[in-house]
Amino acid sequence: MSDVPPSEHAPPQPSPPAIPPPNNPLSDDRQMPMIVYIAYLAAFAFPPLSIAGLVLAYVNRDTAPDWLRSHYTFQIHTFWIGLVFMCISFVLLFVLIGFLAAFATMAWWVVRCALGINRLMLREAYPNPTSWIT
Repeated sequence: MSDVPPSEHAPPQPSPPAIPPPNNPLSDDRQMPMIVYIAYLAAFAFPPLSIAGLVLAYVNRDTAPDWLRSHYTFQIHTFWIGLVFMCISFVLLFVLIGFLAAFATMAWWVVRCALGINRLMLREAYPNPTSWIT
């Protein structure tokens, strides 16, 4: 008989597979751009949040990696273009077409935020952050 216990003759067990990190945008480097997108969408209920989102985008853009910098640039352009469109809509209220222009601007704002969030969740740079359309 051998002095070695039977457990030492057992073959080694394979280690469990590595668990991928959770796809939670609030727990990694995507946190701040996601907060800006959420602030932009919440600005429909409380408009100063859009200004807070703009400030956050300007503050974080220079230190961000290139793929996130494209999101910050996209967010900054979304704010300024949206502001111009809303001012034009306000002027057009006097000829009654401003309501349609304001609605179109709000729809444009939501679509841009949704597209940005989608790219952010996929960890992709925004392909053309300075465009006016998408």
